[in-house]
Amino acid sequence: MVVIGGWNVIGRYVGRLIGSNLSSNAYIEAQWYIFDLIFFFGAAYALKHNEHVRVDVFYSKWNPRRKAAIEIFGTIFFLIPFCILIIFYSWETIINSWSILENSPDPDGLPRYPIKTAIIISFGFLILQGISQIIKNFAIAKGYIQPQEEGRDY
Repeated sequence: MVVIGGWNVIGRYVGRLIGSNLSSNAYIEAQWYIFDLIFFFGAAYALKHNEHVRVDVFYSKWNPRRKAAIEIFGTIFFLIPFCILIIFYSWETIINSWSILENSPDPDGLPRYPIKTAIIISFGFLILQGISQIIKNFAIAKGYIQPQEEGRDY
């Protein structure tokens, strides 16, 4: 993403000097698409490695079993329903995009249907990771396993 972004900037200025266009909308959109993929697929990865944002005012003082119970509650009542809603409301748009093989409206733009498909796939991965978190936190809450050190995976 950084290399493509750098090329866009350098290509724009060097292109002006030599009178030729060295950048294109495809490069700009490729940079956006790579960022989208990092964001979408990074969500499940961040959840797995306990790197997601949380307010630690109370949470940091709780014992592991209470933390696990809160994690289970949040995953069941917030994370999974949110993911299902995103998939549900994205589905028709993505199907329509595939049916017309949607492309960017910009000249030299990239196809839009593959990146839109990443929405459903990434939120599906987030649901699967949420289920994994429920199982892991259930085992902690019941005392079957002990969590590892704070800030590390367990």
